[in-house]
Amino acid sequence: MRPGYMTANESIYKKIKEMQIHQKNHPTKTEILMWEYLRNQKTGYKIRRQHIIECFITDFVCLKKKVVIEIDGGIHIKQKEYDKYRTEILTSSGFEVIRFSNEEVLKDPAAVALQIKGKLDSIIPF
Repeated sequence: MRPGYMTANESIYKKIKEMQIHQKNHPTKTEILMWEYLRNQKTGYKIRRQHIIECFITDFVCLKKKVVIEIDGGIHIKQKEYDKYRTEILTSSGFEVIRFSNEEVLKDPAAVALQIKGKLDSIIPF
């Protein structure tokens, strides 16, 4: 198995996998829109969507650069503490988390994709 591919917490993987499949098959409008800019290495990097890391399902992730990309909808207004905790866990696992609002993606998805590419380009591999 390739290094960095398995990022899920093995003890809960089976439980969370069902939810991941559901989310992958029922993306939000903004996830669909953003995926058009991120898929097929359009940023120059392999991006995965709805990838399990630890006990979380990330919206998007570049495993090579260890960057998680989250698109925050309205529910995130009510769960700021949970998002903070989630970010702390992902960060402690070696990932950088960048967030964009639904509004940013809907207004200018190309600009968001450029910001993502800029972030990925700026990370120097170890």
